[in-house]
Amino acid sequence: MTTTRVAPAKLATTVAGIFAKAGSDATESKAVADHLVEANLMGHDSHGVIRVAKYIDWLKQGMVVTNQHAKTLRDDGVLLMLDGQFGYGQVIGIDAMKAGIAKAKKHGVALVALRNTGHLGRIGAWAEMAAAEGLVSMHFVNTSGFGMLVAPHGGSDRRLSANPIAAGVPVKGAQPIILDMSTCIIAEGKIQVARNKKEKLPEGAVLDGKGKPTREPDEFYASPPGAILPIAGHKGSGLSIICEVMAGALTGGGSTHPDNPTAKRLVNNMLSILIDADNVAGSAAFAADIARLKSWVKASPPISAGGEVLVPGEVERRVRAEREKNGVPLDDATREQIAKAAVDVGLPRAEIEAALG
Repeated sequence: MTTTRVAPAKLATTVAGIFAKAGSDATESKAVADHLVEANLMGHDSHGVIRVAKYIDWLKQGMVVTNQHAKTLRDDGVLLMLDGQFGYGQVIGIDAMKAGIAKAKKHGVALVALRNTGHLGRIGAWAEMAAAEGLVSMHFVNTSGFGMLVAPHGGSDRRLSANPIAAGVPVKGAQPIILDMSTCIIAEGKIQVARNKKEKLPEGAVLDGKGKPTREPDEFYASPPGAILPIAGHKGSGLSIICEVMAGALTGGGSTHPDNPTAKRLVNNMLSILIDADNVAGSAAFAADIARLKSWVKASPPISAGGEVLVPGEVERRVRAEREKNGVPLDDATREQIAKAAVDVGLPRAEIEAALG
């Protein structure tokens, strides 16, 4: 297994060309490609270009629809309810955040309930978008049933979504604090990454189809399929259930269940809470308190020699700096999957292989 480094701009252009050939307009092609490559840049390879082949497959199956935008279902003061019309989540997410940001700046707070959108990708991107506008935000995500991946605490089969949660906090004069996590131990995309690289999974992360612990990625995709375990046992499982309530039940998209009307296609639902801290705590007081909190936490003596206390988002920014300089690493299997997806939409294999090294 070899790994090739590809310049981010070149990779984004190549991926955008695939989506354009598949029917997306120029704006959508760029939005999807840029979001996927950015996920790779941040070290979230599970939500990066490894998704290209899957997205094209979903498009061919009619699970996602090109060139869609968020449809407003309800616009009532601080509340905004949107339907993604099964469009690419990268485009619908931008629509939802732009609208939510405008509302939060007008009212001091906004609640955006988004249903029926394609895969929203790296959820931290939406927290970053809000933080760039000076807003604190939280985002809860689920699928309606197609993305059922996680066993509840004490259970042995798939019952819950991966339930990513993201939050963002603007920091005056510095990079924002960005939390981007899942309520399960490992993202499904990271299982695919390990499968492509022929690597073992971490201990205690996944069960096989018989409910037994496994480190083999193929066991997760076998028949019957395996399941991912929640973080922190019963605590992560409880948080996952609350996430299902917030993202599924409150948005109207439905908590994860195989009998949901949209359970046969990949559908994300997301509840976003955006807060204008200037409106609540006051600009100077909020900025001073966040700066003090960050300094206080980072000043803790490292538990190991040469160690460092990090706040959420710092690791991703360091990975980004390295990958912007040296290129995005792609393994053989991922490059092959992207090449096949390109051929499926009518692009020459040689052209894609040359672009991906």
